Amino acid sequence: MTSSVPVRLRKPDRAAAPATATARRRRRPPHRAAWLFAGPTAALFTAFFAYPLGASLYQSFTARRDGADVWVGLDQYRRMLHDPAFLQSLTNTGLILAVQVPVMIGLALVLAVLLNQSWLRFRAGWRAVFFLPAITTLVAYAVVFQVLLRTDGGLANQLLQSLGLGPVDWLNSPTWARISLIGSVTWRWTGYNAVILLAGLQAIGRDQYEAAALDGAGTVRTHTGVILPQLRPVVLFCVVTSTIGTLQLFDENYVLTRGGPGDATLTPVVYLYKVGFQQLDFGYAAAIAWTVVLIIAAVSLLQFRLYGRERRR
Repeated sequence: MTSSVPVRLRKPDRAAAPATATARRRRRPPHRAAWLFAGPTAALFTAFFAYPLGASLYQSFTARRDGADVWVGLDQYRRMLHDPAFLQSLTNTGLILAVQVPVMIGLALVLAVLLNQSWLRFRAGWRAVFFLPAITTLVAYAVVFQVLLRTDGGLANQLLQSLGLGPVDWLNSPTWARISLIGSVTWRWTGYNAVILLAGLQAIGRDQYEAAALDGAGTVRTHTGVILPQLRPVVLFCVVTSTIGTLQLFDENYVLTRGGPGDATLTPVVYLYKVGFQQLDFGYAAAIAWTVVLIIAAVSLLQFRLYGRERRR
């Protein structure tokens, strides 16, 4: 005869149930809280960026006819291919880009190396001095250059006359107007890029310099063969941002020359302003704006591709 032993069933722990529910709620992603905090920012982004961006893209495919916007497809973009002023603005920007960016980056590299020298006194003060032009307002410094480069009474011509040289028509000659524009932009952004390059130089350990010195490398060889290859990502950043800024030139050449003389300093953004706000042709202006965006994206992508190819080598 077998005896049965009663089996006691374990009662659920009532105290553990609320704790488990609390842990489950903690693991649940806080969707409502996230949308509560991100909602105002998302609404502002949509109202002031996303919607205008989409509206301008749509407007680039329309034209104003008989008081109404009419869908014209790619006509505005085809129009640019036969617009001498727009093609001239692209040529001007290409010339400025080909000269200004290499000169500025080269000067910034030299300046960064000098500011990184241990023997230089008051280095913090010199960095602030060279960075100061970057924080001045665009219009203010352009007006200063306009005063300095006046044909009659400008400081630049006064200095030339003190050296026995004749005055230069800085802002009314096509060649000198381009040189003046390149000089003003270079003056403003060289210190900014130098500070960024200086940060990259300071991230390189002193052992790199010591190893190069032990191998018999001089100062120039050390910087060109050892330091500069390690600085390529920083240089690429400066080149890309400088290229984007040059393709978006507006304040400097509009204040200095209004795009003249004879469209010699006309850039796509200045031409966009004239088309949109002087001729009130907003459809064509939107098409120019999106073309500039595509050009910037293409040039930036090309620079990244070239840098990646050199890095793989």
